[in-house]
Amino acid sequence: MARQGLCLPPQKRQDKDGLQALIYQLGFVQIDSIRTVERAHHMILFTRNQTYRPEHLRQLAEQDRRLFEHWTHDAALIPVEFYPHWRRRFAKAEVRLRERWRKIRPKISPRGKAAGKTIGFEDLMDQVKSHVEDHGPTRSRDLKAPGGGRKGGQNGWWEWHPAKTALEFLWRTGELSICHRDGFQKAYDLSSRVIPDNIRLAPAQDNGAFIDWACGTALDRLGFATPGELAAYWASIPPAEAKKWCAQNHGSQLIEVLVENADGSPPRLCYGRPGLLDDPPPPPDRIRVLSPFDPLIRDRKRLRRLFNFDYRIEIFVPEAKRTYGYYVFPLLQRDRLIGRIDMKARRDDGVLAVTGLWLEPGVRFTNGREAKLRAEVRRHAKFIGMGAVLWEPGFLKR
Repeated sequence: MARQGLCLPPQKRQDKDGLQALIYQLGFVQIDSIRTVERAHHMILFTRNQTYRPEHLRQLAEQDRRLFEHWTHDAALIPVEFYPHWRRRFAKAEVRLRERWRKIRPKISPRGKAAGKTIGFEDLMDQVKSHVEDHGPTRSRDLKAPGGGRKGGQNGWWEWHPAKTALEFLWRTGELSICHRDGFQKAYDLSSRVIPDNIRLAPAQDNGAFIDWACGTALDRLGFATPGELAAYWASIPPAEAKKWCAQNHGSQLIEVLVENADGSPPRLCYGRPGLLDDPPPPPDRIRVLSPFDPLIRDRKRLRRLFNFDYRIEIFVPEAKRTYGYYVFPLLQRDRLIGRIDMKARRDDGVLAVTGLWLEPGVRFTNGREAKLRAEVRRHAKFIGMGAVLWEPGFLKR
């Protein structure tokens, strides 16, 4: 929790540099479009500091260029200092996506005047890149689709219209970068116009130095971890490489730690830095609402072992089969996950409505705990601009 920024004083005034430091400490902040209360990246940062301002995040990413947007295990905002380490991801993505494209859709059939001809994907990428070079920031809707296309389907993002696919390909392989978002839609520009030159042109690392970076920075943010958890943090190296790194550094930089698990499963052998057992600061004495994509809980197996908390998002579960709700938030009190809450911003009414509260076995809804929860929900309502909180009748489910 301390490594994930959850032991910091949440009421301490945070300026833009403080926000950048927090994101660097986390390593990245996952982005998600769902806005039942607020989008994941804003909730993750607000949970750690209630003075967080979304405008500071926008400035860091879109004006100061101290953050860039790309993939870890999912879409994320990442400190720009880490950009050189993404070159390997760009190269691997290019090989993988080109092969996938050849298998799925080798030719694009245009419409209109060009009907009856075919355009190679290489030609389309050149056209799209030239458009961005000539016109600057470009959204997918700014480009006409030469062959139409449809969303969804078994082939995922390859089913988008071809121009959008080309934009995504050029982004995932490093030619383009996301310069800003219009609402929540990506706007792309040449990486040479988005990423500072001293970062973009920094010398590449050899494989050994890259693995050392990936494992070391992951461990510093997890506190202790198995080799598999180290590999999964950035989703950039295989577990076998992380296991080899742990063995090579055991004794000099790493210690072995036997971790007792809260769910009753056998202790797990992990690795940590020699100073791991120094006393960390205590977490704040309050209840906090966590985003489903909060870094503390994103590894569901680790979450279950360490906190004995079984959690999943039920957005893809049919309503009749849901245990809790569409988008339910875990509740953290000090160092214990005590339950989950279902709430939704009714923006037309200016109300944050609480529809369900489920407490974990053995957790009582005492007067003190209720007061802390109501205070936290009021903080979220104020943060997202809702003028009132509505606790619906029968909200307490257990």
